[in-house]
Amino acid sequence: MRRRKLFGGLAALFLAVTTVVTVAAQPAQAAAGFTVSGGRILDANGNNFVMRGVNHAHTWYADKLGSLADIKALGANTVRVVLSSGDRWTRNDAANVTTVINTCKANKLICVLEVHDTTGYGEDSAATTLAKAVDYWISIKSALAGQERYVILNIGNEPYGNTNAAAWTADTKSAITRLRAAGFEHSIMVDAPNWGQDWQFVMRDNAASVFAADPQRNTIFSIHMYGVFDTAAEITDYLGRFRTAGLPIVVGEFGHNHSDGNPDEDTILATAQAQGIGYLGWSWSGNGGGVEYLDLVTNFNAAALTSWGERLFNGANGIKATSREASVYGGTTPPTDPTSPSTPPPSPTTPPPAGKQCTATYAMTGSWGSGFQGAVTVTAGSAAISSWTVTWTWPSGQQFTNTWNATVTSSGSAITARSLNYNGSLPAGGGTSWGFTASSTGTNTAPTATCSAA
Repeated sequence: MRRRKLFGGLAALFLAVTTVVTVAAQPAQAAAGFTVSGGRILDANGNNFVMRGVNHAHTWYADKLGSLADIKALGANTVRVVLSSGDRWTRNDAANVTTVINTCKANKLICVLEVHDTTGYGEDSAATTLAKAVDYWISIKSALAGQERYVILNIGNEPYGNTNAAAWTADTKSAITRLRAAGFEHSIMVDAPNWGQDWQFVMRDNAASVFAADPQRNTIFSIHMYGVFDTAAEITDYLGRFRTAGLPIVVGEFGHNHSDGNPDEDTILATAQAQGIGYLGWSWSGNGGGVEYLDLVTNFNAAALTSWGERLFNGANGIKATSREASVYGGTTPPTDPTSPSTPPPSPTTPPPAGKQCTATYAMTGSWGSGFQGAVTVTAGSAAISSWTVTWTWPSGQQFTNTWNATVTSSGSAITARSLNYNGSLPAGGGTSWGFTASSTGTNTAPTATCSAA
């Protein structure tokens, strides 16, 4: 990885720019709100929740809280709200935070609250510590108590720069322990060091021990993807390690371009969708200091989407196509954990009802060394279907290393993938996808996939 100074997604005129150990993640203890189980985020109703949203720089634009209605109208289910502890910018007190939460709830948005004053600690002399961020959360606990169904606490934004980033592990464990001791039952989100981009892999390699340090096992990891993540291999490898380890990961910030390099936003979006990982684009509006191109809309005008806004909201794997409202607001229940029992396939002795057909489209979405990632899109024919089965034979000796959103079995080179209980039922012309990572040697010839439906 390139060793360079990385400023991840820091907004507004106030800023200059603004190997995971595999663990069997234990189900979270009973809690009043969000929990974590098997690497997935569950809402207070026990339903899978995948964040699809944006960041909003509230602390610098306190008069723009009405933007949350616009964010919701464009399809988001989550907003990450920038707050200040008062150590660097004007403090958002308990009354103000209550207003933010109530506005999120009024617009049926899940509210991720973050303290921005920690950004780049150790490298930026103006930044404050995670310990001070915890002091802030404790001081406004009255605004947060009872809001666990709607609020996730992101302790501190990008809490270390590139200096002494190794200290992130101990400081993060201490911060989580203090919040739990103070009685916080919220899901806690922690940002990576290296200005959020973790190019030294401190968070990646210590995530399991940080997760275990939370007595509620209710910690979510957040990676910020800017110039470090400019290739598909870097994106799929980083996110894939957390998924394989059963640890919850979200892309808490990312953009389509940045001063430290050109992120591969298409792979970020495609991989997040294929693996059921949340993402929050940076940012709604108000960026300055040379990164104005990260605005999703111009001058807080929802009718003036920028090219980045068009891509994030309306593009492939974007918010409009993939977001589902949290079930605590009455939204449709999103997919559950892909390890859930699958819908039994139809009996091989009973032909499927006439007219029920499907097609399967195989695509390779990324590659690295001897490994690659793929996605299979299943599309129903002219009639609705209740389940599907995809089969193929690997032509070049490929082998799966991980799969999701389907129950996959192998017999030699013969592959069978069956729908799960949440993605087998498709309307006429409707589609879904499942994904995988695999290894290959020599020529990686694509197989011919066939689909049958019932």
